[in-house]
Amino acid sequence: MVRNLRMAAARVARSGAAPRMAATPAARLGAVVRMAAVAAALAGAAAPAGAERWQVQYFYDKSKSTLALVDICFSSATRGVAVGQIQEKHRHKPVVLVTSDGGAHWLEAEAPGQPLSLFFLNENSGWLVTTHDLWATDEAGRSWRKVPGLPSGVVRVLFTDERTGYAAGSKKKAYKTEDGGQHWEAIAAAAEPPGEAKYSAYDWIAFANPKSGMITGWNEPPRLYPQQFPDWMDPAEAISRYDTPHLSYNLVTNDGGTTWKAQSASLFGAVTRIRFNPEGRGLGLLRYANSFRYPAEVYKIEWKSGKSETIYRDRRFAVSDIWLSPDGTAWLAGVVAPGQIRNVVPGKVQVLRSRGTDYTVWKAIDIDYRAVANAVLFAGTDDSHMWLATDNGMILKLGD
Repeated sequence: MVRNLRMAAARVARSGAAPRMAATPAARLGAVVRMAAVAAALAGAAAPAGAERWQVQYFYDKSKSTLALVDICFSSATRGVAVGQIQEKHRHKPVVLVTSDGGAHWLEAEAPGQPLSLFFLNENSGWLVTTHDLWATDEAGRSWRKVPGLPSGVVRVLFTDERTGYAAGSKKKAYKTEDGGQHWEAIAAAAEPPGEAKYSAYDWIAFANPKSGMITGWNEPPRLYPQQFPDWMDPAEAISRYDTPHLSYNLVTNDGGTTWKAQSASLFGAVTRIRFNPEGRGLGLLRYANSFRYPAEVYKIEWKSGKSETIYRDRRFAVSDIWLSPDGTAWLAGVVAPGQIRNVVPGKVQVLRSRGTDYTVWKAIDIDYRAVANAVLFAGTDDSHMWLATDNGMILKLGD
């Protein structure tokens, strides 16, 4: 695992003439989005005919309301589910989007609760974690039934078969079930790493195969002198604020969850994604604060040897998700950072791909000019069936 990263010195953004913007915050944000879209359109205008391209399949484009997608899963080349929340003024409506034709058409329905994450075991069987409950489906997301007994604070689940599953949650808690989620047993090793439980959580689960898996988390105590204003209100203070290391947690099993080994390391940033393919090759994603030199860093993991090494980082590319195809092809998705203060206004969505095993050559894949966002999510079954979901209500598919 990447560790002992040296803290980069904060840099003050270069000054320069800026276009005059509209007076209100909403108008300024709209102007920025429109400029990003125009720039993206110009950048993609020269794409050759027949080249691979990410094309829009679904776009929530309604006045006075927005849709933020928080997760997406495709269990086959035809069946997919996305979940999120529609916000209209002070009203919030959780939604589920379901497709049975590869994303050509999406059916919108109200979600049974505020969605946090999705997991699908096969084409029909899946689970939805909401803020308070666990829901299961046997109909590819068209209907959901409540699974009672989920411990409080769980944010994500993963099942290796219909009955065996794992859950990650707050307060340094992780769990295992052997009856399809009816009962959960705490994983004792999850409490072993140092750090107060109230400032700790596990939030990601990945299995290379039914026997070998990993649960990742973090411990991050509050700052002694918390920031007074959000980054967008005081950008000079945000980029001069030094990032501080905190503990990263790993729980590792090689016997199907019977035993777990706990590990911890001091890191800058947070491990937000781990992906494995059936061969045991893996990718990890570290995301950093605005004051750090890089917005994100991607590293490869050799499961059998336990070694890892950085394969990608770029000051202008804020990677928000990674994907590893069955053949080992690596994918990165995120947005082109508009400046050092990231996640304030949407940026142009960007996707990179690298084939082979060394991941030294990355190719940008053309994408629809309307694709601007703050965060992007991957879903897919293989290199021929890949999708993206954005936090502003857009779903795109890779095609010719």
